[in-house]
This record gives sequence, C-alpha cells and structure tokens, in this order.
Amino acid sequence: MKYFITGASGHLGSKVVTELGKLVPQNDIRLGVHTPTKAVAFQRAGYQVVAIDYADISTMMTAFTGIDVLIYIPSLTYEIRGRINEFENTLSAMTSAGVKNIVDVSFIADQYNNPFQMASYYAYLPARLASSPFSYAVVKNSLYADPLVPYLPELIQRQNIIYPVGDQAMSFISRQDSAEAIANVAVKRYLRDRGQNYLLTMKQNYNMVELSTIMTKVTGQQIGYAPTTPKEFADIYRSEGDGDELASMYHAAALGLMDATTADFQHITGHTPQTMTEFLASNYHN
Repeated sequence: MKYFITGASGHLGSKVVTELGKLVPQNDIRLGVHTPTKAVAFQRAGYQVVAIDYADISTMMTAFTGIDVLIYIPSLTYEIRGRINEFENTLSAMTSAGVKNIVDVSFIADQYNNPFQMASYYAYLPARLASSPFSYAVVKNSLYADPLVPYLPELIQRQNIIYPVGDQAMSFISRQDSAEAIANVAVKRYLRDRGQNYLLTMKQNYNMVELSTIMTKVTGQQIGYAPTTPKEFADIYRSEGDGDELASMYHAAALGLMDATTADFQHITGHTPQTMTEFLASNYHN
C-alpha cells in the first residue's frame, strides 16, 4: 500500500509522517507540501516530497498517481468557499489518479447549529464523502492542547484564563495523540472502510475552572478564570489575524457544542490518550 499525506510539513502533518513511518516502510509514504523548502528535513531523511497546489488539479493528479490511501489535512484558511474548493479539487484529482481511499482530518465543530465560522465546512465533509465513490473515514479532532503551552506565559501574566465560554467545558486532544490515531486509521483497513466518523478527545473534557486549576499546579503560578465577552476576546486577538474566528469558536463552546468526549482514540490505538495534566506537565518548561 502507498500512502500520501497532504500538509505534511505542518504542525499536525509532520507528526503524522513520523507516526505513519512507524507502521509502514518509508518508501511507501509520499509527502505533499505547498512549500518544499519547509520539508528539507524529511527529504534528507529519505522521504519522497512533492509540491502540491490545492488549486491545481492536474498537479495533484500527478502527485497522487500510484497512491492507495490519501490522508487529507486541509489548509489553514478560514475562508469557507476556498476550503470547499480545495477539497473538491482534491477529490477530482483522486478520481483522475485512481486513488480509492481517503482519511479526512476534520474538527469537532460540525453541528448544523454551531456558530463557529468554519462549522459549515466541517458539516459538509461527511455528507460529501458519503455520496462519493471512495472508501473513507473522517477523523475529527477536538481542540488541540498544544497551543496552551506557548499561551501559558500570557495566562500567568493575566493571572486568568479569559476564554468566553462561561461554565461550559471543552474537549481537547494533543497533536501527537491525533497523529498516532490518524496513522493507525490510514493503515488499518477495517478502521477506514465503512465511512467511519471518529472524534478524538481526552478521556474527559475540562471546564475553565478545572483547566485553570491544572495550569496553576503545572506552572506553580496562580491562574484563575475571568471570562471576557466574545467581542472583547475578538478585539484582543484581532491583530493576530484570527480574533473573530476564535471568538466564534468559543461562542460555540459557550453553547455546549465543544464538550463531547469519546473512547475513539483508545478504540483506534489500544491505549488511552494523555490527560491534560500529563500533557502540560511534559511540555511546559519554565
């Protein structure tokens, strides 16, 4: 079997490469990247790296030729029409190249009533794949725990988490655990041949009082919870380019739409995911 990973040089994609490399021979893996210079380390390690452009079906068709399973990690655009067009172009290229199987990486915010700005894209994915000729699985990530680590110094300075989610909880998974699960789904046909829809989460979700208590314990600094309004949150982070998008996501959390937990990770891998305490303790270094 030959495997192709899109977005292979990204935060998640690079971890998927490593995890897939533990399960199948390296020469059975082909990496698709938008900027080959960002994948020099993989090239030096002997991986086949090809440039792909989601807007160019012919280029992707050439890149996908000879591939059995495509692991589709989307771009980071917040523009819904662009994200859908990229996915449709990918499916067209798969058809032309004769690729039969896809593992699609998605997100927890896929409910019809979810106000997150990208929710309609995530809701579209499983229905679109169900009407396609491909064998597939959708692997939905919950919120990544990873960004919490570089965020901790700011939270220590603020002395509070400020997410505008009220008393609601949110579900998390680490990119490392996500990558392990994605690689296993790709390799094990029985996990991806019936249109399965997985949600990767830690064993429990965390409300912000619970999360702040864990952060206080791990950092040794007092961190409480003082939520802003969604508008205040968007204003604080708008200069970074995604304030409004993040505010819409936390609005969804405040409605109780980001708190689901499952045992899917353990079902896929055979062991439990890291807890939030374990993750932060192993990754935070003062």
